[in-house]
Amino acid sequence: MSNVPTPHIEAKFGDIAKNVIMPGDPLRAKFIAENFLSEAKCVNSVRNNLGYTGKYNGKAVSVMASGMGMPSMGIYSYELFNFYGVNQIIRVGTAGSLQDDVKIKDIVVASAASTDSNYISQFGLNGQFAPSANYEILSNCINLLEDKNLKYYVGNVLSTDVFYSSDQESMKKWQKLNVLAVEMETAALYINAAKSCKKALSILTISDYIFNNQESLTSEEREKSLSEAIEIALALS
Repeated sequence: MSNVPTPHIEAKFGDIAKNVIMPGDPLRAKFIAENFLSEAKCVNSVRNNLGYTGKYNGKAVSVMASGMGMPSMGIYSYELFNFYGVNQIIRVGTAGSLQDDVKIKDIVVASAASTDSNYISQFGLNGQFAPSANYEILSNCINLLEDKNLKYYVGNVLSTDVFYSSDQESMKKWQKLNVLAVEMETAALYINAAKSCKKALSILTISDYIFNNQESLTSEEREKSLSEAIEIALALS
């Protein structure tokens, strides 16, 4: 295809599988490739945003980092969907719990993503768009979680543009609307999937509590403790 390589991805068309697992951290992408895929080959290192293609249970699958935030996710998911022929992207990442019963290391499957981002404004809608997951993958994901007897929640998450907020009370407003957790990428992924008529799902592992900073995963634990979510995502690919 004439659009590849892109300014952000050096892979040739065909180097990236139809199904992509997308963590935020490039080192997490490397970890997944080295520990879960066979015959893994690095297909992107532009800006150190690592991407690999290999096989899982004999089927081709790629893993590529999205980077942090919706602008970065917006770029990579758009290019994968529209320039590389990718049909499905599953985000595996971490999130901060907004609800007391959603604990560290619990899995949250984002059926929808609320957002404080202006990302959707590019489409000039006369209303509000609700970014949501693909139902087929969502349903299959729940079945796998049930089969593995894992603790999980399904519901709305918040994709925010702001990590260090000057409004300390803002998260409580989302909490009151029963938003389960907060992260920074899912809404952009779901919007791009909808616009491209492709499939997307976000499977998140709780890494900390928004209203209690006494307990959280370390950066190393964040990189390596998402194995359950990673295995579910790979099984859905």
